[in-house]
Amino acid sequence: MTADDALVTLAKQGHPDAWRALYRQHGGRLVVWLQTRPTGDTMAAPEDIASEAWFVAAQKIADFEGSTSDFAGWLFGIARRLSDTARRTSERRATSPTEVTELLGTVEGPHVDILANDWVRSKLAALPPRERSVIGLVYGLGIDPGTAANILGISRVSLRVTRHRGLKRLREQIAESRLEVVRDRQRHSEPGSAAAS
Repeated sequence: MTADDALVTLAKQGHPDAWRALYRQHGGRLVVWLQTRPTGDTMAAPEDIASEAWFVAAQKIADFEGSTSDFAGWLFGIARRLSDTARRTSERRATSPTEVTELLGTVEGPHVDILANDWVRSKLAALPPRERSVIGLVYGLGIDPGTAANILGISRVSLRVTRHRGLKRLREQIAESRLEVVRDRQRHSEPGSAAAS
């Protein structure tokens, strides 16, 4: 078992600076990763689940043993379980809340980077949940595969297989998107089309 490092030891003793350092290292990545794990419940926002994960971590830090880098896997594992619980709760309720954007409509004229982010999110959302989580952790957040496997509660072999499948699906989606763009351009350039006139 890995011995606690200085930062973890200080966090166990309740030092606020140690908790701030841990939060700076892992807080943003945790929320970004949770955004790839939809719960189906608009009341369980990624930020809320992340906050609850930090609260649980603060309560259970005495049980944790390991280094600062091990802390990331432990914290993300807590968040994964909380996210799964929120999803199961939402499924039991079997409600379909209306998104606020559906009520307000869309805002015209988004920037190119917003469109690119939406495109990436749509491609990731089309992946099965496990593949989406693996790709998000390893490539989106830069978490090493061993820690990612611990976070997800799967073996390293399973993570490698899942990562391979997810990347293959993404390549297929990208190829299909490119083909659609080519077809669309061809339709608009054909004689007699409104765009060609």
